[in-house]
Amino acid sequence: MTDGVTEPESRKIHTLTPHSLRGLAHPLRIQLLTSLRKQGAATASQLAERLGESSGATSYHLRQLAAHGFVEDAPGRGKGRERWWQSTHQGTRLDESLMADPDPTVRGAVAVYLHEVAAFHASEVSTWIGTQHDWSPEWTESADISDYTLRLTPELTAELNGRINELIESYRPLAVDESTPDSARVRLHTHVFPTHYTE
Repeated sequence: MTDGVTEPESRKIHTLTPHSLRGLAHPLRIQLLTSLRKQGAATASQLAERLGESSGATSYHLRQLAAHGFVEDAPGRGKGRERWWQSTHQGTRLDESLMADPDPTVRGAVAVYLHEVAAFHASEVSTWIGTQHDWSPEWTESADISDYTLRLTPELTAELNGRINELIESYRPLAVDESTPDSARVRLHTHVFPTHYTE
């Protein structure tokens, strides 16, 4: 399970541990890290403006993220006391074993993290729906919002997940340069989970 922007051939993924998860599992910290990954390096004041927070709050939580290895100083940026931050990695991986950790604080941190990821996914979809008229017909026709229900076993579900991920990864070598006309970053969300709903 991963999140974040990933780049061909150069992506760095941070696999969460119980310790680093505790350092990340705060709504504002997750928002800060997501903003740095999506919009690039920024100062605490710029991030405060983006997220509607005080610069004191963003400064504090950026330092906490740095202490856990999620963010670092952006080289060659900033003057004087102005400190620019950047994400240390392009993505985060959650090992599913953390969901069954015997420590309830770890499981609670997992829940906070996953709720924030799900909320961000919902926000991205809502933004697309609200702005799709700004895109060309080719983009609106190629985009998709669908859902499916299948009755599967855990083994078949794991196989399906693996095949979906393999298909997505097969497109990574085909990624085009940002100077390519009519190109854009394309976000894909996968949510695969059991439900008690009847078909």
